Amino acid sequence: MSEALTDLRVQAPAPGALADRPEPTPATGRTAAAAGTGAVAEPSGRRPGRRRPAGRTTRRLSPGRGVPFGRLLGPALLIAVWWASAAGYLDPRILSGPGTVIATAGDLVTNGRLQGNLLISLQRAGLGLLFGVVAGVAAAVIAGLSRTGEYLVDGPLQIKRAIPSLAMLPLLILWLGIGEQMKVTVIALGVAVNMYINTYASLTSIDNRHVELAEVLGLSRWRFLRKVVLPGSLPGFFTGLRLGVTSAWLGLIVVEQINATSGIGYMMFQAQQYAQSDVIIVGLVAYGIFGFSSDALVRAIERRALSWRRTLAG
Repeated sequence: MSEALTDLRVQAPAPGALADRPEPTPATGRTAAAAGTGAVAEPSGRRPGRRRPAGRTTRRLSPGRGVPFGRLLGPALLIAVWWASAAGYLDPRILSGPGTVIATAGDLVTNGRLQGNLLISLQRAGLGLLFGVVAGVAAAVIAGLSRTGEYLVDGPLQIKRAIPSLAMLPLLILWLGIGEQMKVTVIALGVAVNMYINTYASLTSIDNRHVELAEVLGLSRWRFLRKVVLPGSLPGFFTGLRLGVTSAWLGLIVVEQINATSGIGYMMFQAQQYAQSDVIIVGLVAYGIFGFSSDALVRAIERRALSWRRTLAG
């Protein structure tokens, strides 16, 4: 956000401000006065200070340089532990091994059961995420840029934040029934709260000096939103989006096990009735892959959009 205001802060130096400054000589970089007296001056542009003792190295405090696909190390280690544990230490009826799960997934793909349920689950999660992001960001903008909007919007959303989505299921079923509308609404409510909390916090934490600078420069409302509000709210927006994506998958798991007739959750619930642990694990792996992939996608977009920031995350 500071870079976005750089072009607005540039001011010409006062007349004569450079007239009294001694110019460096071309050969040595010392000032003319120092060159005339023979005194050694500091090089131009370098601030005087204490020198680092010889042989002393700087301690590295950052986490270190990132490794491509390094985030896959943790899941790979988890799969290795699972494979080793299932080799002879666990009852297959309690926890099926990776080989059995892969074979079961192949059978589910062959008969079309897995991809059909996956598409329905993705549709529910996608619609809930879309509606939740739009509603949460709109509420955050209204509350963050207007004192009246804050008084009207922030209170109800803070109350909803304190109420678990599961506690609202009986009322939502009474209002909307048990169809797709109820399922998408439950997912959207969870996403909207996460989007609102983080985007609103990011908007209200914008440095007031940037706002005062925009007022002094006479920026229009649209240019103020584009130069100050948008860059200042992006970090909170992406944090809320990451939490919202996770919330969408959590809400999907809940609603697909309540009077559902399709979806990954429904497939897992049916497998529970017949003690098919391999089918249950296939559903869990599908949820895990979708959650990990969607979070990685949001991270990539965040790094691209916030490339002007330099943080420990790299």
